[in-house]
Amino acid sequence: MGDRPYLHGHSTSRVRCPKRREAVARYQVGIQTEARIIEATRSLLAEDGMEATTLKAICDRAEVRSGSFYNLFDSKEDAIIRVVRESIEAVDPDPHHAGTDTVDDLVEAYIRFFDEEPKMARVYVKAALAGDSSANGARRRFLRHHQRRVERFADAMQRGNTSLTPEDGAVQAELLLGALDGLAFRWALDQSFDFPKHALLAAERLV
Repeated sequence: MGDRPYLHGHSTSRVRCPKRREAVARYQVGIQTEARIIEATRSLLAEDGMEATTLKAICDRAEVRSGSFYNLFDSKEDAIIRVVRESIEAVDPDPHHAGTDTVDDLVEAYIRFFDEEPKMARVYVKAALAGDSSANGARRRFLRHHQRRVERFADAMQRGNTSLTPEDGAVQAELLLGALDGLAFRWALDQSFDFPKHALLAAERLV
């Protein structure tokens, strides 16, 4: 009858089931490990700031080995960026990117991030400034994050002003974000600086 894909009455797909279950189990373990690393990084940043959030401290708190960490993240900076990005996304006025946000909404979200997550905001500024000395992967992630913000601001500007060309929208978005980022740096140096007031003034004058 020729060769048949059966062993003792079972198809080879059934024979492979244990391997698939093992793969799923490894995947689930990876997700759980990643969640522990992110939570450990978040708590360390909130408690002691960026300087104390070392790779060893993250691994100790997450109860993982450095090898497991590097299976999931390229560097400590990658984990920090992930935590900061999640904090920023928590105040996103249009989390599903449906194109409903206005420039005012985006500026207000920027201000809310600094008001509601001041420790994460300081980490964000410091991590961005440290980009040149950090891993290339972290620097690329910061650049992509900035580019996505420029795109969103430019899109909101064009929806608010249909006569604005895509090129002019991108330029205006860069100018506004440059002003906001500069004010954020000023605030990081001195938390008594009135960031919300100056951020609103920047938006009023540059849009």
